[in-house]
Amino acid sequence: MGMGESAPAVARMRAMSPRSWGGPEVLAEIETDRPSAGAGEILVRVRAAGVNPTDWKARAHGGLGLWGDPVVLGYDVSGTVVAAGLGVTLFRPGDEVFGMPRFPHQAGAYAEYVAAPARHFARKPVSIDHVRAAALPLAGLTAWQCLTEVADLRAGQRVLVHAAAGGVGHLAVQIAKSLGAYVIGTARAAKHPFLLGLGADEVIDHTRDDFAARVRDVDVVLDAVGGDYGPRSLPVLRRGGILVSLSSPADVPPVEEAARFGVRSVFALVEPDHAGMRAVAALVEAGRLRVELDAVFPLEQAARAHEHGESGRTTGKIVLTVTGAGGTRLTVTPAR
Repeated sequence: MGMGESAPAVARMRAMSPRSWGGPEVLAEIETDRPSAGAGEILVRVRAAGVNPTDWKARAHGGLGLWGDPVVLGYDVSGTVVAAGLGVTLFRPGDEVFGMPRFPHQAGAYAEYVAAPARHFARKPVSIDHVRAAALPLAGLTAWQCLTEVADLRAGQRVLVHAAAGGVGHLAVQIAKSLGAYVIGTARAAKHPFLLGLGADEVIDHTRDDFAARVRDVDVVLDAVGGDYGPRSLPVLRRGGILVSLSSPADVPPVEEAARFGVRSVFALVEPDHAGMRAVAALVEAGRLRVELDAVFPLEQAARAHEHGESGRTTGKIVLTVTGAGGTRLTVTPAR
């Protein structure tokens, strides 16, 4: 650049950032530099971003503190590749992709663009739109990794899924069924028809019945609730079974307590996983996995989306749609 020449303008984008840690009201729209695709990365124009409990928990108190500058929430992304960085052969501009990049480090999905490692994404299933694709990665990968890798679930085994109508739960029910398991789910009575429609073999109303008195001899418990659900779940496992906790390491029963029942208890944290994303996509394309949308909001209403999610009464997933970045607003379903 010669004397008197100005530096080229840096492309800008909209994003949602917390002004501080706190309630939903701290989320504000900002303008920030658009990222670029580094070596091994792709730049994705975001069409939709999933909303997960980890988002509002991080917004409340900072989470693990693995944030960039500025802080931009969100991990679930579905969109179109705009650019591919040095050495990327997996995707090229124009490809439609979805994924959960960088977790638990900042992905910045609540924005018009995301740049991240190419292998943190997979091709979006052609049978679903970007809104449904954005609802899948974190919850779908969590269920897939926990059932197939952590628990090594096999056909004919019995699985108990707590909060079975939730984001992770309703996908776990379907994935477990696709693996040939017998699936029991806990949920409010009003959600039982939904779960039975997904293939659950038994459903228990946790507001009226004690699941620990109703269930016996399961091989795997998937617990997205936490609190006393972990300790109460140990007696329902058969010897050699496993309790997989998703809420917090603090909710995992001590090893010694689990050992008294002849079982294991672990905390699992989902990881970016190209192979896992492809497996989830394959189940979608085969018609064996569908995501339930509870509500869809535009990006600028992320605070409303968090308020809705924190109500604890959702069925399925919440998604943000993103406009700008050369795109148009996607059709949204009304929030309940």
